[in-house]
Amino acid sequence: MVDQQKVAAQVEKFKQQQRDERLAEQKRQQQLEREANEAKKARQREQQRIRELEQQRKQQEIATKKANEAAKVAKLKEQQQQAAAAKAEQVRKQKEQEQKAAEVAAQKAAEKRKQEELAAKKAAEERKRKAEAERKRLAEEKARQEQEQQMQDALAAEQAALSQTRNRQINGEVARYTAMIQATIKRNLVIDESMRNKSCRVNIRLAKDGFVTSTRTLSGDSVVCRAATAAINKAGRLPVSPDADVYNKLKEINLTVKPEFN
Repeated sequence: MVDQQKVAAQVEKFKQQQRDERLAEQKRQQQLEREANEAKKARQREQQRIRELEQQRKQQEIATKKANEAAKVAKLKEQQQQAAAAKAEQVRKQKEQEQKAAEVAAQKAAEKRKQEELAAKKAAEERKRKAEAERKRLAEEKARQEQEQQMQDALAAEQAALSQTRNRQINGEVARYTAMIQATIKRNLVIDESMRNKSCRVNIRLAKDGFVTSTRTLSGDSVVCRAATAAINKAGRLPVSPDADVYNKLKEINLTVKPEFN
């Protein structure tokens, strides 16, 4: 019996705790709702305040814009008035200048007529003097041209003679250095009886110091060509002239190599 009473008391105590918790939860929810409502009202008041401020800002912008436009209109009007005054002053000055110009033109016209009369008198004398000066100038110009032509002809003849002399000198040097190159190749040429009466045509390119930059067989006996190539490569450098004109004719040459037998 005692145990049942304790159990009943415990059950009642548990139920009371649940009721207290529900009540506390209800109060907490009610408090949250009140706070939410307050926050909502605060947001609404803030939004209303923002809308009012925005409206005030727009009104201020409109007022500022109107004031700026009014200022622009006033400034434009002032500029137009200034421009009109400046134009009027310009017209006045222009008329004054035109009047002065007319007076100056009249004075100049009188002076011009006087000068034209004097010029007409001098014109005949001047034409006569110029005709005589032109006749004299033409005669002198003709004599000068004839003299210049004679000098040019003499210079051309001298240049042609010098050029021929120079060409003979260059050709002589080319022949001399060609012979020296041939002699150098022959000194280094290894021959045998199978090469008798045979030859090889070779192309040689030379640097400015005589260094052989390339050798190419053009035609001829293969044995002689191999020996000629070997002789050229063995020499390494061939005689070249320090004269640029002679070198330019020898920097790439074609030679015929023909073994000589005693």
